[in-house]
Formats: sequence, C-alpha cells, structure tokens
Amino acid sequence: MPSTHDWINNPLGVVEGMFASGWEAKAVEFFKDKLKEKDARTWVPSLNDVPLHYLKPNSLVKFRCFIQDMFDPEFYMGVYETVDPATKAKVMRFGRYKDVIECGVEFNSRNTVTAERQTFYCVPVPGENPWVKEISFISQARVVPSTSYMPARQKRSYEEDDEDMEDMDTQSQKQRETDAGPQSSSEQHGNGDCKRQETEAPSSQTASASHLDLNFPLPGERGPSCLVKVYDGWDSFKLNDMLEVFGVLSVSPALSALANERDASSSMLDPTECMETAEEQRVHSPPASLVPRLHMVYVQPLAHINPLLPVASLEDNSAFLSSTLSEMSAVRAELLSYFTHILLGDALAAEYLVLHLISNVYSRRDVLPLGKFTLNVSGCPTVASYTQRLYQIIQQLVPSSHYLAMSLQNMNQMQLVPKKDYVANRLVSGALQLARNTSLFLDETQLEQGQLDTTGVRNVTALGNLISWQKVDYDFNYHQMEFPCNINVLIVSEGRSLLPSDCQIHLQSQVSPACMDDYLGGIHEHRQLNKFRIYLSVARRLDYSISDEMTKSVEEDFVDMRKDNPESISAEDLHRLLVLARLLSLSLGQTSLCRDTWLRAKHIDVQRRSRMEQQKHLNGNEP
Repeated sequence: MPSTHDWINNPLGVVEGMFASGWEAKAVEFFKDKLKEKDARTWVPSLNDVPLHYLKPNSLVKFRCFIQDMFDPEFYMGVYETVDPATKAKVMRFGRYKDVIECGVEFNSRNTVTAERQTFYCVPVPGENPWVKEISFISQARVVPSTSYMPARQKRSYEEDDEDMEDMDTQSQKQRETDAGPQSSSEQHGNGDCKRQETEAPSSQTASASHLDLNFPLPGERGPSCLVKVYDGWDSFKLNDMLEVFGVLSVSPALSALANERDASSSMLDPTECMETAEEQRVHSPPASLVPRLHMVYVQPLAHINPLLPVASLEDNSAFLSSTLSEMSAVRAELLSYFTHILLGDALAAEYLVLHLISNVYSRRDVLPLGKFTLNVSGCPTVASYTQRLYQIIQQLVPSSHYLAMSLQNMNQMQLVPKKDYVANRLVSGALQLARNTSLFLDETQLEQGQLDTTGVRNVTALGNLISWQKVDYDFNYHQMEFPCNINVLIVSEGRSLLPSDCQIHLQSQVSPACMDDYLGGIHEHRQLNKFRIYLSVARRLDYSISDEMTKSVEEDFVDMRKDNPESISAEDLHRLLVLARLLSLSLGQTSLCRDTWLRAKHIDVQRRSRMEQQKHLNGNEP
C-alpha cells in the first residue's frame, strides 16, 4: 500500500503501479479514498498558500479556485508504446495526468489510444478576503509531508513571500490602480491582500510576466492562475463554479519550449493554414512557470469558502449544526449591537444590514430570482471615508467581497461585463464575473456630477440587471449570453440610489462623535469576529419552509391590510414582507415561519416605511 509520502509526493508512481485494465477508475477511486481519511486534505500542499517555485513538480497539490474560462477540449495520447533504442524492448506507457510523453514513442503502434480532456482556466476566488486566506493557511500548515524538494525554511504564504520581492511590472500596476480610481484607496485602507495582479515568480521570469495578462476578474487581485486538465465528467462543471481541485502539478520547462517553437513556426505559416493565431497560442499555452498545469485526480465542488465551516453540507455535520443553532439568538444579539455601533446608533438599519448579509437566491421562478435582498442604505456620512470604513468591517465578516466606487471615471472606464475575445479565443474577464454569495459593495457617495458615456450607461445598466434579475449578460460580440448569479449587493448613498433595490433605509444617526476617525477606529477591533463569520454563513445556508397554516394566516393578514385602503399594500409589498420574514426567521436560527416572527417582520417594515415618509417630507421630494 503506498505511503503518504508516495501518494502525495509521487502520485504518478502510484498510478503507474495500477496501470492495467480499468486502471483509470481505480486511480481516481484510490485518491478519493485517501483524501477522505482524517486530516488527509491538510497534508496536501496548497497552490493558494505556497509559492509555485517551492512546490515539487509532479507532486499532488490542491487549489481552491474559480473557473474563469473554459477552453476547447484537446486530444492527448492516453496509452502509447515506447521502444528502447538500445535493447529494442517495447513498454506501454500512459499519458493521463501528464503534459509531456516519454522519449522513444512508437507512433505506428496499433496499441496507441488517443483520448480527450478538457482545460479550465482557473484563478483564485475573486474577492476572497484576507481572513479566509489566513485561516486556511494556518489549518494547512499543521502537517507538512517530508520531501527532499521542499526548502529547509518553513513554508510561507504568497503574502509573506511577496515581502521579499519587488513588483514585477510597476508600470502595469500603476495603470491598473489609475483605472480602478478611488477603489485603490479602499484597498489601501482594508484590502491589503490585493496589492497587484501578477502572480509570484522568480526574478528571471520578470520579462515573461510583464506581458502575460492573468485575466483576473477584479483589479489588483493576485495569486496563482492555473490550467486545470479535466479527464472525467467535465460537463458537470460550469463557468464561475468554485472548486477545490486535487491534482498532479505540471511545470515542465518543455511546455514553454514547445510554445516558443509554435510561435516561431506560426509566424512562417500562411495564416489560412494555421489553426491557431499567435495570440491564441500565448493565451492557451502560457509559460508553465507562471501558469502551471494541474491534472485533476479529484475535485470537491465548493458551496462556500468559509474555512470555519465544514466543506460538506450542514445536514452531514449534525453536531456542528446543532451547536451553532443553539447559539444563533445570542450571536445575533451581539452582531446587532456591533452593527448598531457601526451605523452610528441606528438599531433599525443594523437589523436590515444583518438580514441583507444572510440573503441568498434559493430558487428561481421563471426569470424571477427568489430570496435576493439588495439593500440601499441612504443618508450615509461623507466625512472620514465612512463608507470605506463600513466596507472594511463587512470585509472582515464575509468570505468574499468587492468594493466598487461608483465614480464617474470608474463607470466610464471600467469593464464590468466579461467579453469574448475571438482573436485570442478566450473570455476577457470583467468585475461582475464573481463567485456565488460575493458581497458587492457599491459606493454611490463617490459619484460626482458629469456625463455618463456609452460605456458608463452600459455599466450602470449591467448593475441594474444584476440587482433586479441576478444575472449578467456576457458580451459575445454578435450576441449576449445570460449567466445567472447569486451576488449580495449593498448600495450606500447620500440620497436615494439611482440603481434599483429591494429595500431602502435612510440612516438616522443617534450619535455625533467629536472625531469620526477615532470613533470608527475603535470599532474595527472585535474579538467575536469568528462567531459572526460562522453565524452569517450558517444562516444563509439553512433550509426554510412555511406551513400551510402560516400561509393561510399570511393571506388573511394581507386581505385585512387592504380592507381600509387597497393602495396601502401591493403584491410587491407582500413579496418583500415574505422575504423579510424568511430572513428574520433564519437570522434567529428558525427554519420555518412562526406567527411572532411574521408580526416582527411587519413591525420593522412599518418602522422603515414611516421613516422613509418622514425623510420624504423633510426633503420635500422622494428620497
């Protein structure tokens, strides 16, 4: 039986020992069983945590990632025969999990089997927050398998390794920061993890890195990108899926040499005779030292990336679920108090913020996404970068998020919607290509007077469609392709947002701190963050139902509310109330609606609407 050292450090040797009839399925099952053993996953080095040049080639590694693009399937030699030039002995070899075949191939052999595999272009989960990386790295570093290849020093993360290296492409990064506009300041304040777009590489690779666009969805992102080779069941994967891939790492220098040869030969060929353009070759065959290949042996689809929760479903972890549910009410009260302080003493706004952060599209009825709860918090102070401080606090609580300053420059210049590049045959990413349950923070307080150009109008329209329908229409030049999404959108503004929302609440400050900077600075440190992180993720994932009895009660309430004034409440208002009641139930750890929670939902909605009416009269027009 292969030891831990064998199956992690020499997976190809393990597979070779199984090379016989039906060996492919046996190999997959072997690694699947191994990774189910207790703590086995923590033994496997992670591409997210360890710089590429510290990982052993052809070893088993894992990668927590996001499918940014899917390339065309490719053919490879699944089984082939080699001939020893000295002894003329023939040996059967396998090509699965490899990019480069052995020398001495007998191309005329009848035993050759051509197979097909799919290639996914994968990047780290967009907007993954620093605390996720830190906790994942700590749990990953508990056990490090011994290998002569690993350096003597302790394994270090990308963040630590970055401190020893100069930026590889300063001009390119400065341009990106200029393009991002005020967003850069938010990264300086709270998103220190997002320093630059390029992945780490030895200094000798600087020239290659400078012209290689790693195509991350968000500006300022960094970390490894990877070509993941998939051998079985690739139809079950979709663009924008989150995965944890376990596979054989391939960084063979021969891949770069082959790519250079193709570049040289294609320049001499008639363009009509060349199947791939030079641009397509560069994109699909980047240097393996910068974009490694990962040959998938096992994959775990990820419903979330919160490292404090079990990877499997909550139902499969009854002890964890039971323990968490028993504390839900207490943690909710603490979180409500925390948010009340952050929102300058406004307890009602704090309640709505909690409900927004646990909202989730749980189903779709025709084109209508059910469960979404886009919140517009208006009346936000513009002093002391209040909105950016608010984002930093939310960033500390949710696994993935993105701050988008809706300045005129950003709206007119940023590419929010992904677009197909037919010359390079790839999907050029945009800032709205995000993973499920990402918190998108739209800062409308940054919007100044001016004119939106064609790009700006298109970007604002895309944001409106995302909010209303939870979909993004990717640009394929000759047509648009609709991609459903599940993104929590929070809009902060001075007055009413120019974007649609499911609910608007006007912030009413109950405190007037003498120094806003000191006040907000004192809030940022909180010892209960892990409790809050677990609470928000669990509440979002709970099942929910309404009994027939409660359905009938809600219907009777709706009829009663319309008796005196039919215009006082519409079907749309009822839908919002039902969403509110659902979120209120889940926030309390309740998986079904009860009468008290329904009455509480009605009460806070009346409070909110009354406040909006007061604000309308104060302003003399619609807020």
